[in-house]
Amino acid sequence: MIFKVCTDISEFFKILPEDWQDGIVPFWERYKETTKCYVFLDSNQIIAGGLVFSTCPPDMLYAEAESNTWLHKGYQYLGFIFVIEERRQQNLGSLWLSELKAMHPKQNYWLTIEDLKLDAFYVKNGFQRKKCLYNNGVEEGLYVFEAT
Repeated sequence: MIFKVCTDISEFFKILPEDWQDGIVPFWERYKETTKCYVFLDSNQIIAGGLVFSTCPPDMLYAEAESNTWLHKGYQYLGFIFVIEERRQQNLGSLWLSELKAMHPKQNYWLTIEDLKLDAFYVKNGFQRKKCLYNNGVEEGLYVFEAT
């Protein structure tokens, strides 16, 4: 298994659920210069990946001021982190975060989660819940990872 920057973003987009694709693919032209995609490859197939944004991502435009606060502090936003169904329960999400943090050991990150059941996963991986945001009345948790 190889962790690397993905140069063919369309291959990463193909593994995402359709509703996730709808949240990024139409906007990609605007973000491609300020966003990196990191993936795990196994036998040349993408099995997991995610995006690292240095500008306010399309799914955070509802809280653009909040987003810009973290970005101006030097944090990068993690989004669209996904593991293909067949490879779940193999610790790949945690491994993806660990590899990213090892590749950029001084970088701070932030993210939001809609599925609050993921709280334990992100806390286990060094993130701290900082606050709640509301997107059309739906609560989201805002989490940060601070490099040591």
